[in-house]
Amino acid sequence: MSLNAATYFCDACNAGPFLQSGLSRHLHRSQKSECRALFLHRLGFLPNPEDIPESTSQAQELILHTNQDENVSRELEYHVGHVDDDMDIQVSGSMNTGGDNSNTGQFEGEDSEPVDVSIQRYWPVGDEENEEDLRTAAEASAMEQVWEPERPQNMDSVHDSEHEQLFQGSDDSEVDAQREQNEARLNESNGFYTTCYSDKYPSRKVGAVLQEESTRDERYGEEMKIADNPWEPFASKLDWEVAHWAKMRGPGSTSFSELLAINGVSEALGLSYKTTQQLDSIIDKHIPSPRPLFSRREVVVQGQRAEFYTRDILECLKSLWADPDFAAQLILEPERHYVDSDKTIRAYHDMHTGKWWWNTQKELDEELRKPRSTIVPVIISSDQTQLTTFRNKNCYPVYVTIGNIPKEIRRKPTRQGQILLGYLPIIKLSNLTGPLAMRRRMVANIFHACMGYMLKPLEKAGRKGVRMTSGDGLVRRTHPMFALHVGDYPEQLLVTGCKKGECPTCPIPMDEVGDSAEVYNFRDFAQVLEAFDKLDQGLGSTAFRRACKDAGIKPIQQPYWKNLPFVNIFRSIAPDVLHQLYQGVIKHLIEWLKTVYTPDEIDARCRRIPPNHNIRVFLQGISHLSRVTGAEHDQICRFLLGLIIDIRLPHGLSSAPVLCAARALLDYLYMAQYPIHTGDTLAQLVEALDTFHENKHIFIDLGVRSDFSIPKLHNIGHHRELIELYGTTDNCNTEYTERLHIDLAKDAYRSTNHKDEYPQMTLWLERREKMQFHYKYLLRHETSCDTSPPCEPPPKLFYPRSLSMAKHPSARGILVSSIIQDYGATHFVDALQRFLERAAPYVHLPLRKVSVYHCVKFTQEDRYSIHAGNTDHTRSIVDSVHIQPAPGRFDTALIEISNITDRSLRVGQVRCVFEIPETALRMMFDEKAVQRPPQYLSYVEWFTPFHHPESHHHMYKISRDLVEGERQVSIVPVELFRHSIHLLPRFGPHAPKEWSSSNVLDMAKEFFVNSISDKHAYATIY
Repeated sequence: MSLNAATYFCDACNAGPFLQSGLSRHLHRSQKSECRALFLHRLGFLPNPEDIPESTSQAQELILHTNQDENVSRELEYHVGHVDDDMDIQVSGSMNTGGDNSNTGQFEGEDSEPVDVSIQRYWPVGDEENEEDLRTAAEASAMEQVWEPERPQNMDSVHDSEHEQLFQGSDDSEVDAQREQNEARLNESNGFYTTCYSDKYPSRKVGAVLQEESTRDERYGEEMKIADNPWEPFASKLDWEVAHWAKMRGPGSTSFSELLAINGVSEALGLSYKTTQQLDSIIDKHIPSPRPLFSRREVVVQGQRAEFYTRDILECLKSLWADPDFAAQLILEPERHYVDSDKTIRAYHDMHTGKWWWNTQKELDEELRKPRSTIVPVIISSDQTQLTTFRNKNCYPVYVTIGNIPKEIRRKPTRQGQILLGYLPIIKLSNLTGPLAMRRRMVANIFHACMGYMLKPLEKAGRKGVRMTSGDGLVRRTHPMFALHVGDYPEQLLVTGCKKGECPTCPIPMDEVGDSAEVYNFRDFAQVLEAFDKLDQGLGSTAFRRACKDAGIKPIQQPYWKNLPFVNIFRSIAPDVLHQLYQGVIKHLIEWLKTVYTPDEIDARCRRIPPNHNIRVFLQGISHLSRVTGAEHDQICRFLLGLIIDIRLPHGLSSAPVLCAARALLDYLYMAQYPIHTGDTLAQLVEALDTFHENKHIFIDLGVRSDFSIPKLHNIGHHRELIELYGTTDNCNTEYTERLHIDLAKDAYRSTNHKDEYPQMTLWLERREKMQFHYKYLLRHETSCDTSPPCEPPPKLFYPRSLSMAKHPSARGILVSSIIQDYGATHFVDALQRFLERAAPYVHLPLRKVSVYHCVKFTQEDRYSIHAGNTDHTRSIVDSVHIQPAPGRFDTALIEISNITDRSLRVGQVRCVFEIPETALRMMFDEKAVQRPPQYLSYVEWFTPFHHPESHHHMYKISRDLVEGERQVSIVPVELFRHSIHLLPRFGPHAPKEWSSSNVLDMAKEFFVNSISDKHAYATIY
């Protein structure tokens, strides 16, 4: 290296002069092979510059080698490197075949000693002055790499004769096309899932502040007189905490009163109340309500009187807008997000990134010609729910929220981002008189009359505007606009006035529903309004009915959405993942497959799939299940495809269409739930639905279906345009409504005496809302904890996970002989010896016992939790790898490995997770002045690398990595685990009787990598 004062020149290309750090950056960023080779040599990757290979194949010859030591039983050993905790970890390998290289496809190296190609931060590689800079550069270079599975040159070798016979009609061109598609999606996974560019709405006055007032907390504190007593209206912190527990978590009111009635309890705790009634009196008199109170109302429709409970919707919207927890996150204006600098690829995620908000803002500005107008999108949800199991007691709650609150907050019940607007009356047809059609119209008219009363304030406020003050005291002129109605299919028909079997969005004829993925344009809303005008104009009921029939809707007297500004109800029907997919199309798919294949065979395979954190093993099978919930359908979907891959169809029919149809619907299911979409992913969504329709004929051929006239199958065809209008499907899912039923309907009913329950339910809810707001107020001020999450980075498909280990080992002092026998780590000693040789050559292992861990956990931070900022409360377990000798569960994991050219992922079965005792570490490393290895190590048995995905079902097929019948093993740092992975065994025509869920990983010879075990795996592997 040429040195001139403090500058350097590159010996490979003579570029320079550089400072020391500049030369490091030049070497690792240069595309010239000479500079790259010099860079690797300085890191110790290659022995000397003269031996640097000129091609990748020659580089592999230096990396892959054959070790002739017969004492090590043919193990594939990956020498592990280390980087800082906040960097990606790399591991790369030298392969000890112990056999004939021609059979294994491995090369024999030129050197007798293995060549380490990892970034050695455990083991010293030299004393060069600039070594640390080069290592930092190498780490940065490694982080820029994107995983791509190793692909074989000859794809024919993957298919055996049985597989070719099973999938007749598949050719290499089809596999090539699918492989290229998968590779393109995989390579894009770190790009288009992140929005980097955006356009603001042209008018800078949108969301402008009119004036500034005192904050919500300041007004609340003055009203509560917090300055005199921070725990007002309670005497002390303990007094408040007991009251909060009693109302939010405690037993019933009678039980709590009996507890306080015990002699000395109330006095010992220093409580200001001695009964539940006294506590309720304190809450009612001294804690102001953060939300409007309920009121009882009646409507009379066609002589039928109906009673319902409601709140003032404008006051509900103001309370949401004024919540201090939402002040920093309120979305005030529409935006257009893109993933490329040219702004050609549109991205959709939250509601303000959709086209509806932008277009409505534009219409509002053009019509009113008033600046500083801020739209408040109103989202209504309604759904009947069952309160009791035996007495058939139902409830009909209506919820309201606003699109200005980010979707991550709106869907969390703990954040109170949705408000119970009221309870609708439940009118039973059996209680009415007259023809059935007339009784049904009466029920619809009552529903719209009640909803019209609840939403009537929006008619004036939407056009004229209303002043709202946010939690930080900023006043803006807002225009509440009805945006979406969330409900299941019967609710959608009730809202739009369409008939059963029709689409509530478009005017497709009934006999065409489900025939193809094509959809019609939205229904003609102007024609519908003209039909309703017939009734207002006094033209008579006959003309009104005829006009409604021509418009394709039922003759509803006064639909609640008729006079709402800027509303087209037919495009305001929200997509619903729960009922349209899980409880709709997927439910049908499962029933079809159970009909095509024998239930006994399906159940036998369900009992033999291996366990995993994300998989529920149905040990009794799935054919006997009744009243299956959406959560159970979700669990079945995660392994459904693996059950049917190699079951033969009757009459010699090819199973390819069944697999293609099932895979297409599962792809649609997972892609429809993406938290961020682009034009490309929406095109893939439509393509998946097209693929299903191209292959659905097999179910007719097999006699399972005679037609596909399924409204929900047609409804999902509208998802693309609805996502473009309102953002992704997680903005409005009935799953959130079902969850709210627990807190705001079922628990409320249980708190009553079950007689005249609605007054008791509403009062119970009002008291809970007071306690919840007071708790958050104290959390913001007394504990100095900001419940508002920090500014969120651009949205991504999924967020990073962190590896978490238990504070203490699951078992200490486990003998090495027990590791070998009980954990099945046959080559534990040899593998550990080879792993440690990189640190201290010829070292003798001075240990007989190790400490083991039975679980490796992966956690993810919830940035929108009410406890944001408190790590103990915001991290949740999202994945885990279990290693348990009894009853014998050894999970598989996706592990990162690397070589000179790229990084890749391999599947390994984790047999043991352990740590070396401190005394052994001191003897082996501290006395030799060598840096210690990682704390947590694992013994892993490898599976073969990823090749191309199989045709039709598009799963990767792998098997045990064997050399002359011996499993290839390694000692791998646990920090290289990326997440757990689920393997589906290749059953063959019939599931072997000797297989079970606990032994199938050892008994089966081939496996399919389950890329749909969860959303994270789907985005990572597929």
